[in-house]
Amino acid sequence: MQRGSSGVPLILVMLLIVPALALSQAAQETRTLIVNGQSGQVTVVQVNGRSYVDLEALARVANGSLGFKGNQITLTLPGSGTPPPVPAPTAANTAPQTPGLSRGFLRAAIEAMSLVREWHSALANAILNGFPLADSWLAGYRAQAATALRLASVAVSTDSDRSAFPLLTNGFNMMTKLSNQYVSQRQSLSYISPDALQNDPLDQQLLNCGHSLAAMVASGQFQDDGTCQ
Repeated sequence: MQRGSSGVPLILVMLLIVPALALSQAAQETRTLIVNGQSGQVTVVQVNGRSYVDLEALARVANGSLGFKGNQITLTLPGSGTPPPVPAPTAANTAPQTPGLSRGFLRAAIEAMSLVREWHSALANAILNGFPLADSWLAGYRAQAATALRLASVAVSTDSDRSAFPLLTNGFNMMTKLSNQYVSQRQSLSYISPDALQNDPLDQQLLNCGHSLAAMVASGQFQDDGTCQ
């Protein structure tokens, strides 16, 4: 049986040209009509061995529509040329997305944090073992960390980057203050206990800030728990 682009037998539409007298003499029965997976009860007319259904019934079963203009009748079926309506945008897909920390800033921040940790490890090891503390020796660690911090500032590109950079800077400043504090004590010949850092509030604040920065970098999103303030 010949079919149209929608998969509906074209013979169904021929009801329009069957003479009324022939229809009145034809056998009629109710059957289930399935069109493109849609089903419904329609009256089927048998004429000369062929089956016909009413156009309005066909349109109803197929979720289509009929249009009348002058001597023209337009039958529109889903998928027959009329594109489906575009779903209205929802709040979920229209809400602006807030970008997190950019990839470039993350790389620079991780490098800066690593260098601050190396600086802190060198200071802690010197205090623990009673090694001489000289500003010229620790200056190399400070310079490398400062360079990494400047590179992080250049990598800032999102609002989250701009919010996170001051926290990264505060961590660097804490380490600078801590380093200067013990270098000054050594220069004044003050005794420095091997466990001095364990009882130093500034060192504890620096460690907490480092943990906070590490968690922020791991999540890729700006967060501030106040430990780096």
